[in-house]
Amino acid sequence: MKLFEPLHLPFVTLKNRIVMGSMHTGLEEERDGFARMAAFYQARAKGGVGLIVTGGVAPNRAGWVAPFALRLAKESQVKSHRLITDAVHEHGGQICLQILHAGRYGYHPLCVAPSAIKAPINRFKPRALSKRSIRSTISDFIVCAELARRAGYDGVEVMGSEGYLINQFIAAKTNRRTDEWGGSFANRIRFAIEIVRGIRERVGERFIIIYRLSMLDLVKDGSSFDEIVELGVRIQEAGATIINTGIGWHEARVPTIAAVVPRAGFSWVTGRFKDKISLPLIATNRINMPRVAEQVLTEGGADLISMARPFLADDEWVIKAQQGRDDEINTCIACNQACLDNIFSRQTATCLVNPRACRETVMPFTPATVQKRVAVVGAGPGGLACAVTAAARGHQVSLFEKQLAIGGQFLFARQVPGKEEFDETLRYFRRQIEIHDVDLRLGTTPTPAELKGFAEVVIATGVKPRPLTISGADHARVVSYIDVLTGAVEVGERAAIIGAGGIGFDVATFLLAGHSQAEDIEAFLTTWGIDPAIAAPGGLVSPAHHPPARQLFMLQRKTTKPGAGLGKTTGWIHRAVLKKAGVSFFTGVEYVDITDDGLGFRKDGRLQRLEVDHIVVCAGQEPEKSLADDLARDGLNVHIIGGARKAAELDAQRAISEGVACADSL
Repeated sequence: MKLFEPLHLPFVTLKNRIVMGSMHTGLEEERDGFARMAAFYQARAKGGVGLIVTGGVAPNRAGWVAPFALRLAKESQVKSHRLITDAVHEHGGQICLQILHAGRYGYHPLCVAPSAIKAPINRFKPRALSKRSIRSTISDFIVCAELARRAGYDGVEVMGSEGYLINQFIAAKTNRRTDEWGGSFANRIRFAIEIVRGIRERVGERFIIIYRLSMLDLVKDGSSFDEIVELGVRIQEAGATIINTGIGWHEARVPTIAAVVPRAGFSWVTGRFKDKISLPLIATNRINMPRVAEQVLTEGGADLISMARPFLADDEWVIKAQQGRDDEINTCIACNQACLDNIFSRQTATCLVNPRACRETVMPFTPATVQKRVAVVGAGPGGLACAVTAAARGHQVSLFEKQLAIGGQFLFARQVPGKEEFDETLRYFRRQIEIHDVDLRLGTTPTPAELKGFAEVVIATGVKPRPLTISGADHARVVSYIDVLTGAVEVGERAAIIGAGGIGFDVATFLLAGHSQAEDIEAFLTTWGIDPAIAAPGGLVSPAHHPPARQLFMLQRKTTKPGAGLGKTTGWIHRAVLKKAGVSFFTGVEYVDITDDGLGFRKDGRLQRLEVDHIVVCAGQEPEKSLADDLARDGLNVHIIGGARKAAELDAQRAISEGVACADSL
């Protein structure tokens, strides 16, 4: 496979074409952050990654993403970084430090920018850099690169995309200067060019310089294709070694890495540059499995493949792919829940499908010292995680599931457009069950008597839908979300959804979709208004309008905005999809009854009635754990995890995390 061919650079050879892309993990701000980062990156180097790029490191205080974020600006900070570089080099990997100046995205009062224009995603207005401060900032980038070299890094990545400071200089949207650093495109790109040129002059020829080029801004008054090519050529002349692809600013209203983006949905962008620049190019965004990565390379769209979150999901991704064990890869499902959502909540990142990610030193995998017979009841996400982890540790595990297939709520969720990747998680667990000889008993609900022979019993029976308790709840038009997602009921052209939480949004998305865009890049581009020619500044055009398959009404008792509990980084996408489809929302309602005339409810004291074909109930869940009470009375060692322990919004992250933690404790 081309994926595993070495890439020969003028002064160094990368052992394969796989780059672990930059991502902020939150470890940078932990008290023992360097030791934990060293373990984190070491595991990925041991797993076979050819080149690693760290999370963003600021070159000065003004460049912080947030107060006291990691920076590299003086000699005294070099020693700590040696922990990271030595750990990676021990396993034959190479690592570059990403230099990131946040500019107007800096969430602190010291933030600066080319012009004093506040970002829509930041409450702090930046101070416009003076000419002297611009020169000083360029010098800080150069010093940071030199310190990185002394710290043992094999190179640096200069972050010139995603709307950070360098990108802010380049785009007319954020650069309103009239001096030599603004105005014409040649002036606006001077800042980026002088940084790269200055770094090359300082560090010499035998040092990797990756430039992260914003090839598709996805914001108004961004760069056009011709401008981006011009910048790429100038960056090449300035001394860059590799050009990495940047897609979209953080303030862009277009999904770029969420699950709604088709796999390799932006590799065409990198491909357009292939014959414009002679440097190796890195393709990125929503590439999560070997087949997809290989296809991008063999079609000539790039020379290297960057993946970030897939290495949170599985630190052995490369080894497994190289050995043809694709079915053993724990695939990134692009949910953002435990990685980006955690970061934006000021928590350390981890991974929904791999809770050990970024916790290598605090949650290590250890073999069991005493082998036990363990019963896990329920093969939803939590039960599966518990069963395979316990078996991998050396326990003898029996997994009971009353249905005829594993998966629990994932079996329903995977039907929702944008959540097709859940199939990969189920494939992973099925393979782990085989590898670790888990005794899987489908279509079985064990009795307390059958479980008495086990040393430990884990109840992972999940949740059941909370029944509706209003007059007419048993009407023929009333259906459960399970009936809808399994296809047991064909919903009519007008439907009301009771409950506007995560499940309600999933059901609405399912009912609105004419077809899934999971593999349809063209449909994705037209839906979100992305110009494949990148002719318009920023690459934006008017989105296409797709008539919705149904007319939907969503209702909730709460007065908060619908979907208030959705993910911080993906909730806006779900709300945008429903808004485009014309979904009507009613909050703060009191349900009255369901009759042949439809759903009756009060809103602001006024009785209203919706004439609909079906009423879909998404009104919460209840724990399914009656067995646990019987077992506890019999004196068994019982552990309750996931929805069986706490039935709130469906929370696969918590269920899987509790499953792994429970297995570790046995």
